[in-house]
Amino acid sequence: MLNDKLIGIDVGTTSVKAAVLDQSGTVHSSFVESYQTKRTGDTIVEQNPEDWVRLIDKALSSLGLDQVAAIGLCSQVNTHVFVDADGNALCPAILWKDRRASGEATALDAQITVAQKEAWWGAPMPIDASHVISRMAWVAKCRPDIWDKTRWVMLPKDYCILKLTGKVSTDPLSNIGLVDKDLNYLLEVLALVPGAAERMAPLVAITDIAGYVKQGPLRGTPIVSGTMDAWAGLVGTGGAKEHSSIYLSGTSEILGISSTKVVPTPGAIVFPESHGLRVHAAPTQNGGDAKVWFTQVNGITMKKMSALVAENSRGAATPLFLPQLEGERAPYWDPDLRGAFLGVSRQTLLPDFARAVYEGVAFAARQALETLKISADVDSDIISCGGGGFRSQAWTQIRADVLNKPLQRLASGEPGISGAVTLAAIGTGIYSNFEEASTALSQYSAPNIPDPKQVEIYASVFEIYKDAIKANANIGKRLTHLGEG
Repeated sequence: MLNDKLIGIDVGTTSVKAAVLDQSGTVHSSFVESYQTKRTGDTIVEQNPEDWVRLIDKALSSLGLDQVAAIGLCSQVNTHVFVDADGNALCPAILWKDRRASGEATALDAQITVAQKEAWWGAPMPIDASHVISRMAWVAKCRPDIWDKTRWVMLPKDYCILKLTGKVSTDPLSNIGLVDKDLNYLLEVLALVPGAAERMAPLVAITDIAGYVKQGPLRGTPIVSGTMDAWAGLVGTGGAKEHSSIYLSGTSEILGISSTKVVPTPGAIVFPESHGLRVHAAPTQNGGDAKVWFTQVNGITMKKMSALVAENSRGAATPLFLPQLEGERAPYWDPDLRGAFLGVSRQTLLPDFARAVYEGVAFAARQALETLKISADVDSDIISCGGGGFRSQAWTQIRADVLNKPLQRLASGEPGISGAVTLAAIGTGIYSNFEEASTALSQYSAPNIPDPKQVEIYASVFEIYKDAIKANANIGKRLTHLGEG
């Protein structure tokens, strides 16, 4: 029957992904199509929000159903669309990677104490250039013509839901850093920018029905609010239980641990408790994007890069790669960090550089995970994984060796899509809670087990990696601001 099917949609950094799943998690059909990201200089990163809407419409048409139980959405977050009273975007969406509001972020962050942050969020999370309040401050100062016309400042999934249903809403978890432990807006933070509060969308729970499709073959189908891609990915990979750990690999890397215990830890993000889950998360700035960069610079395909790594083992000629090509998020939250290859010799060849990129991304993930283990006060025996970066067997094994953890990969589908479907299934009463839904919907392949010899080698390299990050920090800042003042 068609009405036992659910549609999950993930509005990601590079593409819209969608799939039809049944209530056992089996994928029946899928859709993926990319859109353009425009970069201007070193700080401006934008997308056309109409591309998201266009591809969602295309996805819903191509999936070919006229009856489903529900639709769930998740999306990239800290990407913002300034929308007028008629629901139209006033300018390109400002992507999470965009750093134009760094100056505003520094000034705003200085107005909030560490004690306030820990009381509100459970960790001293910074107000950075991707925070909505920083973006609002920048637009109000630099583009007052847009600010004066702005009725709503929206996240990608919320903008798409508005276009699909005509309803305005957002969820608390996607607004991490702007809500308190009780899932309400922090008026003290919003007050930092005059006019910010009235431009925020009403909050609804992640499993609430945000609206109903207003036209087309799926007219009348409920759309569940959903949430950010990282939180959705956690439940989509089966991490919806206490002390579970997840690792998502896409454009960036996101690690998470579920734990109701909170130890305030610099570098970590602690989500408010929702549906009995408290997620500690650590997103890095670059993951798959570092691979994309490397292939573009060297004029090779991603398949070729994967083959180079798979066919060549680590050796003395393998350099150390620092993957901070556009600054770093967790655990440093430093927009001025920059990448580097270190230890390059005359014997270092293309396969060595390729392996170093894979390893460097894994080292960044390990440092993020170590931060989370302190924040959550727990360590897991196995990590559930998903996302495009785990399609490579060689890269998955490198990550298992670097982290010294067995990694079990989601067998089919995408974590964001699976998570969006999970939220839709709970929101429409198909399943009663996350654990029940995750058990039914999550399926895994055989885990990658760490190789003890590689674990020992990588443990030594990781210590060098941490020292290299510290040594490179000031160099990155000096190069980034060269010629200023």
